[in-house]
Amino acid sequence: MVLFSLNRTFANEMFRKKKEKTDLLAFIREGREMTRSEKLRLIVGLSIPSILAQLSATAMFFIDAAMVGHIGAKAIAAIGLVETTGWLLGGLASAANMGFSVQVAHAIGANDFARARRVMRQSLVCCVIWALSITAIAISISTRLPYWLGGSEEIAHDATMYFAIYCAFGIFFQMEGLAGSMLKCSGNMKIPSALNIMMCLLDVAFNYLFIYILDLNVTGAALGTGLAMVITALLMLYFLLFRSDILKLRGRPGSFRPKADVVRNALKIGGPMGLQHILMGSAQVVSTIIVAPLGTIAIAAHSLAITVESLCYMPGFGIAEAATTLVGQSFGSRKRQLTQSFANMSTALGMAVMTFMGILMFAFAPQLMALMTSVDEIIDIGAQCLRIEAFAEPMFAAAIVCNGVFIGAGDTLRPAAISLLSMWGIRLTLAALLATTYGLPGVWVAMATELTFRGIIFLVRQLRGGWMRNMQ
Repeated sequence: MVLFSLNRTFANEMFRKKKEKTDLLAFIREGREMTRSEKLRLIVGLSIPSILAQLSATAMFFIDAAMVGHIGAKAIAAIGLVETTGWLLGGLASAANMGFSVQVAHAIGANDFARARRVMRQSLVCCVIWALSITAIAISISTRLPYWLGGSEEIAHDATMYFAIYCAFGIFFQMEGLAGSMLKCSGNMKIPSALNIMMCLLDVAFNYLFIYILDLNVTGAALGTGLAMVITALLMLYFLLFRSDILKLRGRPGSFRPKADVVRNALKIGGPMGLQHILMGSAQVVSTIIVAPLGTIAIAAHSLAITVESLCYMPGFGIAEAATTLVGQSFGSRKRQLTQSFANMSTALGMAVMTFMGILMFAFAPQLMALMTSVDEIIDIGAQCLRIEAFAEPMFAAAIVCNGVFIGAGDTLRPAAISLLSMWGIRLTLAALLATTYGLPGVWVAMATELTFRGIIFLVRQLRGGWMRNMQ
């Protein structure tokens, strides 16, 4: 109730300031000068709804994990085993969405609204085809996936059911992400954020129904999440296609047939991101394989600790989304100094927020884990891991927000290469070496080391400004 009340308070404040934010965004497209305070107000104004949505989504996963966690360690381990593969598929969906959304942001920044709508129409067709293809592949491997990941017979059935049902809703995950991304790139953070908050509430309600009342356990968790996503995706598409001031299609006829130039640009932007998600997602899967031999308790602690940690890094992703919008539009308007200014200020804000969240996570790690499960061994190991990771949060913030900046500029190839080298060369190598001696905490030491390294490299690259080389 407290979270809901806070969300309503911020939503009302955002409504009162909607006109101000719209005017400030127009400054970018019109090439008008902005003061430092106006830039900061715009960053914060766009970040707050997105941060609230991210935190609400995290609260949803937090509550979901707690619901399943109190069923027992086997249920947690079943979901945790296939969780990283789900992230991989989600990353592929996101790469396709951003390949088109960045083009829309650039077109809006250049005041070419007609082109923005043309790109959006074509994206709907391309992303539907993409989602259906991924879904078919995912369902076809669902029965074998738990064994490939090193899972035992006792959790394989539940892991298969969760993954297959989750993936069956793939097209709705794709459309929700695409519509939300398009709205955000147009400067509308309010609607996607409100709908994501609503999705959290729906997910909790559906999960309670399916897990406890209908006694479907892990299967119920997947059904609850899927149905919440269906409702959210349909509403997100409605606001995009019928209510958006810039992108709505009602009364604006046009072709949905994909064109070579738009698809080529989407591949140029989204292709490196997709490859990054494939290889980094594969690295996450390898991490799961490294953790799996440590036993059911380790798998469960690893999964729950990641959920708790997301309370720290979700604000970073919210600020990164605001950075993508602001950098994308200022990049499209060809304002180099303004683009760099938005990038630097967004990154500084992200690092400050996540540093504070990291301090809280370190201080309250045992209590946060205790909210997820009553198994003392899981709580102890998970708390150790969270306190290790807390030291990486400032540079993790830099990695997250800088990546949002690079995406806004359409610069995705080099960041993808850096991420891949960092993930495979540092995190997995260290994890494999440390896991045998130090167990799960050793895996998290490797994770914290890699995130710190990647954040430093991204921060240096952003400050040097090479990511703006394609600005004409």
